[in-house]
Amino acid sequence: MAQPGLPIEALPAWALLNGITFPHVKVTNIEGKGFGVVRDGELQPEVPLMTVPNSLVLNVQAVDEYAKEDKNFKQLLGAVGHHLVLASKTHQAPVGVSNPWTEYIKFLPKTVLVPTLWTEDERLLLRGTSLESAVNAKMTAITAEFDAVREAASSLPSWNDVLWPYEDGNSSASLRSWILLDALYRSRVLELPKSGESMVPCIDMINHSTRASAYYDENAKDEVVLLPRPDSSISPGEEVTISYGDAKPAAEMLFSYGFIDPEATVESLVLPLEPFEDDPLAKAKLFAFKDLPKVLVARDKGSSAVSWNSPFAYLMCVNEEDGLDFRVLQDSVGGRQLRVFWREEDVTDRIGDFETLIQNYEVSTLIKLRVVTVVQERLQQQLERAQSSADLASLPIGDVDLMRDECRQAASLLRSIETDLLKVVIDDLEKERRMLLADENVVAYLGSMETAEADLVGEEASNEPDDFS
Repeated sequence: MAQPGLPIEALPAWALLNGITFPHVKVTNIEGKGFGVVRDGELQPEVPLMTVPNSLVLNVQAVDEYAKEDKNFKQLLGAVGHHLVLASKTHQAPVGVSNPWTEYIKFLPKTVLVPTLWTEDERLLLRGTSLESAVNAKMTAITAEFDAVREAASSLPSWNDVLWPYEDGNSSASLRSWILLDALYRSRVLELPKSGESMVPCIDMINHSTRASAYYDENAKDEVVLLPRPDSSISPGEEVTISYGDAKPAAEMLFSYGFIDPEATVESLVLPLEPFEDDPLAKAKLFAFKDLPKVLVARDKGSSAVSWNSPFAYLMCVNEEDGLDFRVLQDSVGGRQLRVFWREEDVTDRIGDFETLIQNYEVSTLIKLRVVTVVQERLQQQLERAQSSADLASLPIGDVDLMRDECRQAASLLRSIETDLLKVVIDDLEKERRMLLADENVVAYLGSMETAEADLVGEEASNEPDDFS
C-alpha cells in the first residue's frame, strides 16, 4: 500500500479533472498545521466555497458500487465484509480498477499524529491518561483486523501478492499501512447530513476551529458543498475552518485527529470500570449489561460544576439481598435468555437505568453511597497513576531525544487537563459521600452492621474453651 506522493500544487488539476470546484479558496500549507484551505479571491453570494460531486464521496454505498465495477475487489469484499471502506478505492495493487481515489490518496500525508501511529516509546507518554487503555485496545483490535482480512483473503489468488508476504518477508500491504489507513479514515471522515460517515476529497483538507468560518452540507444534487457561516466573515488569505465538534473531550480529539484544541469548551474523560472480583454475579452483570463498563466525568471549561455518570457502577453495587435477581428463561421460539429482575420486576431492557430503578426503595441511599465510593476510588486510582507517570524518568523509555515534540506536548497537555478534572471531581464526590453517610437510613444500616459484628465476636469468644493454665 505504500505509494509515492504528489505535490499539493497538483491538486487543482486533479480536482478540475474530477469535477471538483473551489473558485474562491485554495489548498495550501498552513504553518504548524500541514495542509489547510485559505480564501483566494472574491467571494460570491450563493456560490459555495467548494463543491464535490457525489460520485467522489467514499462511504459504504460507494464501496458497494465500486464492487460492481471491480470483480477482484468484489471477491475481497465478499470475503472480509466492509472492513475496507477506505482501502477499497485507495489500494495501489496490481489488481483492480483505477479510480480518482487511487490518485487522491497520494496527496494525503504519510503519517498522522494520532497515538496509534506514535512509536512505542511515545505511547508510553500516555501512561496514566484515559488514552492509555484506549490506545492499547485499539492497537490490539487493528492488528486482529488486519490478520483477519489477510486470512479471509488467503483463498483469493488475485490478492495473494497484495496481502501476503513475498519470499523476502515483505509485501505491498503491511500492518503499518493498515494502521495508517485507519488513522486517515478516523482523522478525515465527515458525518454528512444524508450520507452519514463519508470521506470527501478536498473538503477533508479543512482544519478545525471552535470559531469555525464554514460548514459542509449536501445539496439537492447530493453534492457535498462547503458554505461560509452566515455569522462569520473570511478575509482574503485567511484560513477557512470547520468545527470537528465543540463537545469532544481532549482525549477524543487526540485519539481521532492527533491534536488537542486548547479552546475546547468541555473537559471530560472516560475510564474503564472493572466489576468487584468477589462478586458472584459479576459475570452475569457483564453479560446482561452488554456495553463496556465505564465512568464518565465532565465539566464546562472554567466551571466549578462537575458531573459524572456510570450506569454500570449502579449495577455493580446492587446485590441479591437488595432485590436483584438473574433468571434464565425460555423465549417464544424455544431459546434461552438471561433476564434481569429487580424486586420481581423484569428490568432486562432497563439494565443501564438502575439509578432510577432504586429511587423508590429504602435501599436507594445506601446503594448511592456504594456507587459514589466506587467511582471516587476509581478516579483516585487514576489520579495517582497519572501523577506518578508525569515524570519522564519514571517511564521505561529508551532515547527521549527521539521522541517528537508534538507527541510530548500533546501527552503533557492531556495529562494536565485530566489531572485537574480528576481533582475537582474527587473533591466533589467526597462532599457527596459525607452527605450520604449522614443520611438516617445509612446511619441506621451501619449501626445494625456494627451490632451484628459485635454479636458475632461475642459468640466466638464465648465458644472458646477456658484456659486454666
